[in-house]
Amino acid sequence: MLLKRSLLSTKLLFCAAILCTSATSAATITDTDKAQLDQLKNTVLVSDDSYNIIESLTTEVGARMVGTSAEKQSVEWAVAKMKSLGFDKVWVEPVATKLWQRGDLTIKLTSPYPHPLVGLALGGSIGTNGKELNAQVIQFDDLEALKAAKEGSLEGKIAFISYRMERHIDGHGYGQAVGARAAGAAVAAQKGAIAYVMRSVGTDTNRIAHTGGMRYQDGVEKIPAIAISNPDADLLMNQLKRGQPVEMSLNLSAKPNDKAQVRSYNVIGDLTGSEKPNEYVTLGAHLDSWDVGTGAIDDGIGVGMMLSTVHHLAQLPKRPKRTVRVILFAAEEIGLFGARAYAHQHKGDMSQHVIGAEWDFGNGAIYKLTPGVGPSALNSIREFANILAPMGVALDENNDAKGQSDMSALGKEGMPAINFDPDGSDYFDYHHTENDTLDKVDQQALRKNTAIYTMFTYFAAQADVDFRQ
Repeated sequence: MLLKRSLLSTKLLFCAAILCTSATSAATITDTDKAQLDQLKNTVLVSDDSYNIIESLTTEVGARMVGTSAEKQSVEWAVAKMKSLGFDKVWVEPVATKLWQRGDLTIKLTSPYPHPLVGLALGGSIGTNGKELNAQVIQFDDLEALKAAKEGSLEGKIAFISYRMERHIDGHGYGQAVGARAAGAAVAAQKGAIAYVMRSVGTDTNRIAHTGGMRYQDGVEKIPAIAISNPDADLLMNQLKRGQPVEMSLNLSAKPNDKAQVRSYNVIGDLTGSEKPNEYVTLGAHLDSWDVGTGAIDDGIGVGMMLSTVHHLAQLPKRPKRTVRVILFAAEEIGLFGARAYAHQHKGDMSQHVIGAEWDFGNGAIYKLTPGVGPSALNSIREFANILAPMGVALDENNDAKGQSDMSALGKEGMPAINFDPDGSDYFDYHHTENDTLDKVDQQALRKNTAIYTMFTYFAAQADVDFRQ
């Protein structure tokens, strides 16, 4: 009996030792690091650093479309700004892109009730070769309805998709609407249309149009592609409801040039780690913007937050263990050219990119964190998520993040990622419009979101965790 009790006590003590060891090894954030995270949070929450960076970018540069002098200026601005904020290594890497010029647009309803319309050419659209096109408008509820039209049924007509984007906190209405922007012109041309017009992919009711990239299809005739404002789309629908043929005229001087190669640049900056300088925690945003507005929301916010994050970390008495790398990607708006170039140029060292996060959506506060890490590393993410929980950030039950926007190119090469989901309810009111200006930035949310990214970056750079495992 005594022997059994002795064995039982020994067994219990052994199990307790294992549990204690497991509990100790499971904790990846030390008390010292927790105190540092708390100090960073308190500092950044009252800092206007991010906003000041966005103000500088939008005031001193403004719109930054690929191929423009302002885009070149933005590269110089970014290099100088990074150096001034404490990055110890700053450089640029070339990116080959295509050239497109928007030109001028005149678009109006000519019959039965004449009205001028507000529109914007979609990025990549051809022009009308100096001619004014005038034709009957044929309306379709969505892209699928256009695809279902008979071949040749739109001969000499203008195809119009009237689908209205829905507003959602996570912006998923964009995915349901943007297909018509990307592929609508090619589909319309297959049916015989001479031009393609769509309701803007946006949630606002302002009389401004939303631009954005579109694609032609090899072997299919190219036709002009235009987005009109939501109120003008409503006006057009009201005329169509009256049962009479509605005619539209348009004259567009857009000039795509697929043969012309434009050199853009990714701007990259490092804050070198104190112990593991060749392991990179990567932060991303895109430096380019469309030529309307000043690119404050898309993606000035991302630029401001990423640069501010490093600025705050650079002021710590001791730098985190890993290197923090910020990549300001080129030519995102016209097709992720910068991201693909970076992934190609760094294919040999992608294993050293330990985890990444990006900002290219939203204007409101972050409410959710979605990881994309290995099963063992997930415990560390849960530990960090508990620290963010009092800030109103929930941990998504899924573990499938691949990186947003540009970072997805690195995710495809195997880099683990974290996606932070902000309130994007008003994002598509301003996205790709003349209204994308500094005054639209939610400064309170910006402070909170910058604090979250700063805390995440410190955690990821400091933790002795292999996020791939």
